[in-house]
Amino acid sequence: MKVVTFGEIMLRLSPPGFERLLQSPTLSATFGGAEANVAVSLAHWGCESVYITRVPAQAIGDAAIHALRGEGVRTDDVLRGGDRLGIYFAESGAGQRASTVVYDRAHSAISDIDPTVVDWTQLMRSASWFHVSGITPALGPKPARCVADALAAARAATVTTSLDLNFRRKLWSPSEAQATLRPLMKNVNLVIANEEDLQSALGFDVLGVDVKTGRVNAAAYRDVTRQVCELGPTLVAITLRDSISASDNGWSAILGGSAFPEMLESQRYDIRIVDRIGAGDAFAAGLIYGTATGQPPMDALRFAVAAGALKHTIPGDFNRVSVEDVERLARGDASGRVLR
Repeated sequence: MKVVTFGEIMLRLSPPGFERLLQSPTLSATFGGAEANVAVSLAHWGCESVYITRVPAQAIGDAAIHALRGEGVRTDDVLRGGDRLGIYFAESGAGQRASTVVYDRAHSAISDIDPTVVDWTQLMRSASWFHVSGITPALGPKPARCVADALAAARAATVTTSLDLNFRRKLWSPSEAQATLRPLMKNVNLVIANEEDLQSALGFDVLGVDVKTGRVNAAAYRDVTRQVCELGPTLVAITLRDSISASDNGWSAILGGSAFPEMLESQRYDIRIVDRIGAGDAFAAGLIYGTATGQPPMDALRFAVAAGALKHTIPGDFNRVSVEDVERLARGDASGRVLR
């Protein structure tokens, strides 16, 4: 199975353990980014995982490519150019202190990508799936044009597409996000989101829902799923996070859409967090893998939620787990139901 992803890989700088930024003069350097994280998970699970991005032709860009190759991701079509790789500083929260992310990604290599140099038609040949996130078009008009072209090329090639809305308030406003993302929906098969994403990125509210109670309002989610599907997608996955503290969360998801009549609710995990960055990407990769390998919808949803749960236990962006690791966790909790 060949999966193509497109987005920005960044240098991640983090202090040791749960220290504040520059509390001590030490920062660990790793790499990550929404679509890169998905690509790594899929490569670990045996897929032909192809990642498209643009990185500078210098040592930091080389290191980013080597990191992806080391995880089994194909980087043959990565573009080289620009002056810098985007950076983000990630401070892990604990207890009542929230995690913090500081971006230093303005004028990064991908923000000035030339949309005309990417041959999306060629890249989609023999592909089964194309995945992108809402972060990438937020980086500027050129990446946004690339996302639109890629989704159109995938649709023309009958390649299944997914878009994780991933709204980032530090990158753009809700009105900017909606103006860009809503027109893309006609070429998207699967939308992945949380409740804030649906409201800010698409303008749809999930009314009367409080995930802290542990009760899911089936009618509310069915209504918002219907609204999303009217824009073009056939499947909508919504992750549910109960943020008890920076250290402890509840984690589950629901899946619905016009592709099948039921709304499915996954198992729920009570998680002690080591690093939550990349958990949504692990969920997206799990849902892509489960769906593309022909698992029934409930099984694919359970696999995705288990993959996301495991990512919370692993430092860094990448989810370093096997299919067997995920399946073992998913089998250990037989809950999950059809919402009535």
